Amino acid sequence: MTTTDLRQSQPPVAQNLEWHGGDMPYSVEFGDHFYCRTDGRVECGHVFLAGNRLPRRWQGCSAFTIGELGFGTGLNFCETWRQWKQVTPKGGRLHFVSFERFPMQAEEIARALSHWQEIDAERQALVASWPDAPADRIDIEFGEVRLTVVCGTAIEGVGVAQERFDAWYLDGFAPARNPDMWSDDLMRLVFDRTVPGGTFATYAAAGFVRRNLTAAGFAVERLPGFAGKREMLRGDRP
Repeated sequence: MTTTDLRQSQPPVAQNLEWHGGDMPYSVEFGDHFYCRTDGRVECGHVFLAGNRLPRRWQGCSAFTIGELGFGTGLNFCETWRQWKQVTPKGGRLHFVSFERFPMQAEEIARALSHWQEIDAERQALVASWPDAPADRIDIEFGEVRLTVVCGTAIEGVGVAQERFDAWYLDGFAPARNPDMWSDDLMRLVFDRTVPGGTFATYAAAGFVRRNLTAAGFAVERLPGFAGKREMLRGDRP
């Protein structure tokens, strides 16, 4: 990706979806499901929250910023918001910033998240506030929680991000199907915008992903994956 490419603004593109088993969204563009078919919500807890040592790091925290590559259905946001409310002292602020090339429509988000009663309150609030026509940037305030979705290519969005992130959810489609979301250029940008002591977690364990994260500067470790998946990755910025 060249500097010229980083400056090119591309309008949001609609998802091309199929629905499997009633409420399981499948991306025709990338030939992949949006989350684990076993239980995407539990997978989120295992990979992204536990992988980033959350919610333990939130206790006594006044402000925390999470970056996410791939907003998708909003499942990770809703589950994170649910757990944040359980442990964070009054007045604590969470900013959840996601970078998404293909933002869904509100009715698609509602359908995809309807499977989980545990996050129904968060799902309803998200859907009620979601714009009819997502533009370049979506900003929604939910009291002490703020959601920002930057619409466009991840490398462009992360490249101009002003935020500094305490934790990252790296949740693009499978690396073999969507290699741009795991490129060395993008992983370097992720590292550069991570605070010292910040972390990342991802379900992915492909060799080139691990090498790109390590080359970017992260201390990377392998952990057991979810639902029979042998490995996942997590790491820290020294």
